[in-house]
Amino acid sequence: MSHYDYLVVGAGLFGCVFAHEAAKAGKRVCVIDRRDHIAGNVYTKEQAGINVHVYGAHIFHTSDERVWRYINQFCTFNHYINSPIAIYKDELYNLPFNMNTFSKLWGIRTPDEAKQKIASQIEGLGIKEPKNLEEQALSLVGTDVYEKLIKGYTEKQWGRDCKDLPASIIRRLPLRFIYDNNYFNDRYQGIPEGGYTRICEKMLEQAEIRLNEDFLSSKNQVSYDKLIYTGQIDEYFGYEYGPLEYRSVRFETEELPVENYQGNAVVNYTEREVPYTRIIEHKHFENTQAPHTVISREFSAEWQQGMEPYYPIGDGKNLALYEKYRQLAEKEENVCFGGRLGSYKYYDMDKVIGEALDFCGKELGQ
Repeated sequence: MSHYDYLVVGAGLFGCVFAHEAAKAGKRVCVIDRRDHIAGNVYTKEQAGINVHVYGAHIFHTSDERVWRYINQFCTFNHYINSPIAIYKDELYNLPFNMNTFSKLWGIRTPDEAKQKIASQIEGLGIKEPKNLEEQALSLVGTDVYEKLIKGYTEKQWGRDCKDLPASIIRRLPLRFIYDNNYFNDRYQGIPEGGYTRICEKMLEQAEIRLNEDFLSSKNQVSYDKLIYTGQIDEYFGYEYGPLEYRSVRFETEELPVENYQGNAVVNYTEREVPYTRIIEHKHFENTQAPHTVISREFSAEWQQGMEPYYPIGDGKNLALYEKYRQLAEKEENVCFGGRLGSYKYYDMDKVIGEALDFCGKELGQ
C-alpha cells in the first residue's frame, strides 16, 4: 500500500489548490473523488467542439489581486462579461436591475424617474418590519421588479412560496441607476480559455489521482499522515445528528442544429409557470465558432441523500446543526475540513481559492 503525506478527498477547487501547493512543498499527495472526473462542480467537458459547463454556469470574477494572480498561473482568461437576460412571459429585461431594466419596465429615461417610481411603490406598501422574503424584497424594490423579476424565479429556486421564506435570504437587492448590464462589480472577470477542467489538470500534475472512489467506503485502502476532507461534513460523521439541508439542481443538456439559439450565455425565466430557472447556451462563454450549439435547462430541486448537494440552506436550524458537526470535526485527529461541503458554506470560486490559500499558509507554513 502506498503511503502519502496528504490524502485529499474531493478534486474540486479547494482540494486542487491544496494538492498543488502541498506537492510544490515536496509533499506526497493523493487526491480521490467519487466522481469519474476532477474539477468538482466547475468541471467543463467538450461536447461537439463546445466547452460545456456540466454543473451550471461558472463565471470567474474577483477583486482579490492575490487570487487573480494565482489562478492566472494555470490558464488564460478571455474577456467575457456576464450580462444575463430575464424573460417574464413575453417581456425581456436586462439584469442586474439597472436603467435598461427600469426603462423597459416603465418607459422612463432618467435615474430620478426610476428612483421616484420605486420609492412611490415602496411607500404605498407600508412595510415597516419585513416578516418574510416577499415583504423584504417588496420593501427594497417595490412591486413591479418583485412581481416580474424576483418572485417566480425565487420560488422555483427554493421550492417554496416567498411568503414562507425568511427575510434574511435577501438582505439587499442592488439597484443600479446607470445603463450598465455588467452583472458583477469585480475588477476581474472572465472564462478560462479551454475550460475549467484544464486548470485543475495543471494543479494536479504532481499528485496521484484516483477517480470513481468513495473515501467513506474505502478509507482503509489508503495510507496517509493527514486527511484533507472536502466532502459533506455530516456524511463524514454518518449523519450522526441528522442530514444538513441543501438545494440541488438538475440539468437537461442537448445539442441543437442551430448556430445561435438564444443570443446570450445565460437567460433567466422568472415566471413560475416555466419549470426551469434558466437556459445556458455554452458556446457564448468562449465565443465558440460552430454551426451548432449546446444548451442546458436548469431545474432547481429539493435535495435528498444520494443527490448532488449544491446550495447549503443556511437558515438558523441548519447552521445550528452544522455547529454540532463542526465541534465533532475539531476533535478529529489529523483531519481538516474545507471547501463548500466541508464547511457548509456557499462560496464563489475566488472565495474558495482564497480560503484554500489561507489554509495552505497555515498547514504548509507558506
